[in-house]
Amino acid sequence: TGQGASDAAQILKPSLARGDLHLVGATTLDEYRRHIEKDQALTRRFQTVYVPEPTVEDTVAILRGLKSKYEVHHGVAIQDDALIAAAQLSGRFLAERKQPDKSIDLIDEAASRLKLQQESKPDVIYELERRLLTKRIERAAMTPKGGAKELDTYSKARLEKVEEEIKVMEGDLSALEETLAVEKRALEDSKVHKEGLENAKAELLKAEKEGNYEKAGELRWSKIPALEELVEVDDSPENKAKLKDIKASSMLQDVVTSEMVAEVISAQTGIPLAKLSGESTTALLNLETDLVKSVVGQDHVLRAISDSVRLNRTGLGASNERPNGVFLFLGPTGVGKTELAKALSSLVFDPTVPMTRIDMSEYMEKHSVSRLVGAPPGYIGHEEGGQLTEAVRRRPYQIVLFDEFEKAHRDVWNVLLQVFDEGFLTDSQGRKVDFRNTVCIMTSNLGSEVISMMPEKYLGSEPEVEAAIMDVVRSELSPELLNRIDAVSIFNRLQRPAMRRIVDIQLERISERIMDGARLRLAVEDGARDVLADLGYDVKYGARPLLRVLNSDVMVPMSRLLLEGQLTAGDTVEVIVRESEPAEGGGLDDNDRGVLVRRMATEEHNGSAGVGRGDGRGDGGGSGDGHFNGGGDTGK
Repeated sequence: TGQGASDAAQILKPSLARGDLHLVGATTLDEYRRHIEKDQALTRRFQTVYVPEPTVEDTVAILRGLKSKYEVHHGVAIQDDALIAAAQLSGRFLAERKQPDKSIDLIDEAASRLKLQQESKPDVIYELERRLLTKRIERAAMTPKGGAKELDTYSKARLEKVEEEIKVMEGDLSALEETLAVEKRALEDSKVHKEGLENAKAELLKAEKEGNYEKAGELRWSKIPALEELVEVDDSPENKAKLKDIKASSMLQDVVTSEMVAEVISAQTGIPLAKLSGESTTALLNLETDLVKSVVGQDHVLRAISDSVRLNRTGLGASNERPNGVFLFLGPTGVGKTELAKALSSLVFDPTVPMTRIDMSEYMEKHSVSRLVGAPPGYIGHEEGGQLTEAVRRRPYQIVLFDEFEKAHRDVWNVLLQVFDEGFLTDSQGRKVDFRNTVCIMTSNLGSEVISMMPEKYLGSEPEVEAAIMDVVRSELSPELLNRIDAVSIFNRLQRPAMRRIVDIQLERISERIMDGARLRLAVEDGARDVLADLGYDVKYGARPLLRVLNSDVMVPMSRLLLEGQLTAGDTVEVIVRESEPAEGGGLDDNDRGVLVRRMATEEHNGSAGVGRGDGRGDGGGSGDGHFNGGGDTGK
């Protein structure tokens, strides 16, 4: 406490002034300012020495000095590559902590994880024991009990086969257990040798201090070299490759590697730092193909974004001191800007955790900046942190979406300049939040009026249209903000042919949703898909009207059929084209086009009920007493 520190200072000052006491203290800058600096009489008794944070090279040297102690404590070997990885990765991804503390903790945790794996039963033995138990239960169930009749020929053959399988499994299990025992003895011997080496070094220091040079000479030139030969780890590339082959067939691992250190970092931060596997490499190479499944008609944007993601994931980006990507998506509403951000978040980042979405229309006032980084000291909510900084501090590996960016106040833009340039943002409590592992995406409708005034044949990505849009963007956004954006992507205006693919995507999502919920299957004929695409297309509003059409023409009729009891779990919902009514002057009325939702007829259910939407009328399909409900008139 403050009073306790003051009392201690009064006790120390006389001895320090007389020179009777030689004192070396260690404290943080904050604690020094709070408890010592306020007392001038005590401050002048000390010579302050500022100890800076060690560099990566210094941290590696410190880790090498501590390496043997942790090897002895955990009973494992630690590769030099693991030490280097701990220093480099902790400096890159654990920005809130300081060296060498964070690197030492990484090595300690990686070694303790390996030790726990050694003490646990290997997966290969566990799996074999489980299968053996299953076979023994089967044998017990098939063996005749007292008074039971004899087994038939098939059961006897099956019992003999099970007996044979049990013998093979018991032999394999016995061999594996013997191998495991041998490996454990080897690990124990290695641990004993390492402990002996550490004890011998301690005895050497003690002997030299006491002047027992005979014992010191014996330790230095005889005992210690012999122990070092037993525990020495060869870090040469040739030996590493040889050890890797040996460990691949071994059940127990006894060496901490750089991959294990990366796994610890990944567990702490959620950042996948393991070396690129074949699966992840294929996913990155096929990123455009996967994105096309969610975003239609924007191939040029998908190609540019995919190239940028691959560049950063392979570590070949321009700088590691800023976010992995800063993108500005421009284009009319309903063309897939936000949908692309969601697809990227699912494919490149964690698919189980949604991205952080900041609606910039909520930050139109100057004072709303405090919502991003937290309220200043003395204001309500200071301890809660900011909406942006807390989200990234807790999950530093994610996509941050700034939706409708142009609607935010200019002071909000100025705060984000630091994020886009340096990769850090300081919150209201003085903590530096690391944005270097995020991808920042801004969406905006700036320049959309330019596209809306163009003839329908223009996509929006033509050079002359792009130039006109960028003129509008430059008039709204500051030059320093635009200069920090990696790529400005202008989305095409949605064309009618693309609507069919979007309909397929949305119907697939509806199919998954109703299967998980009501346990229904969905069957939509091609003609109905075309009708839905035509009804949902709007050159001005993009694909957003399609969602309303699917809701009103498919989901609402389906809900009515469910409530009426005409659909039950396991049924198939059929969506077909509803026949158009004859027009007054003859022919068919094009404005009467729509779809009919009904239960697919089966042999057990000859009558089929349907619900049609489009103009307030419906048509019952199938034979029997099928009826429809079209939102107004009801026919039977």
